[in-house]
Amino acid sequence: MSVLPLIFTSGWASGINAYAVVLLFGVFGATGLTDEVPEALQRPDVLIAAGVLFLCEAVADKIPYVDSLWDSVHTVIRPVSGAVVGALLAGQSGSVPELAAGAVGGSTALVSHLVKAGTRMAINTSPEPFSNVIMSTTEDLGVAGIITFAIFHPVGAAVVAGTLLVLGTVTALFLVSRIRAFLRRRAQRRAERRAGQAVGPPV
Repeated sequence: MSVLPLIFTSGWASGINAYAVVLLFGVFGATGLTDEVPEALQRPDVLIAAGVLFLCEAVADKIPYVDSLWDSVHTVIRPVSGAVVGALLAGQSGSVPELAAGAVGGSTALVSHLVKAGTRMAINTSPEPFSNVIMSTTEDLGVAGIITFAIFHPVGAAVVAGTLLVLGTVTALFLVSRIRAFLRRRAQRRAERRAGQAVGPPV
């Protein structure tokens, strides 16, 4: 069976939490639960790095405004990770060209990342921090669940990932007004800080 459904699912998950995807694939491959994972993802140094970065993301992703800063930094990292994982999976199976697999994984990760980042901007317009923790925990559990499901049922997992991608995109479009409010607030705070620095301390 073509590895394309697994590539699509891993791309969606990489847009949410790229380090979790690498870590989960590596663990599944190293423990012998699947033969679909390439050796490059099972290396101890890759697993350690992915584990440390996953822990960093698990903390940063639950703090209001810090999560949006983290997302902006990962606008390039997540799509690139999705593309690399997709290409590696394709090279492992030989069922689809690696370049095409990288394009599928990277573009899916980019869309997924933009949905995640946009939703977080909207959530950050709320003054309470609990929604960030709930959302981040739900995303982490969702990535773990769908990657595990994809290992054993790749087509079913791809259908779920595609559905979540569509629903997330629609939700993000509905939240555009809140996202704009977040951007206006951030711009206003920056302007106030610059104004305060220009005035300087009283003599």
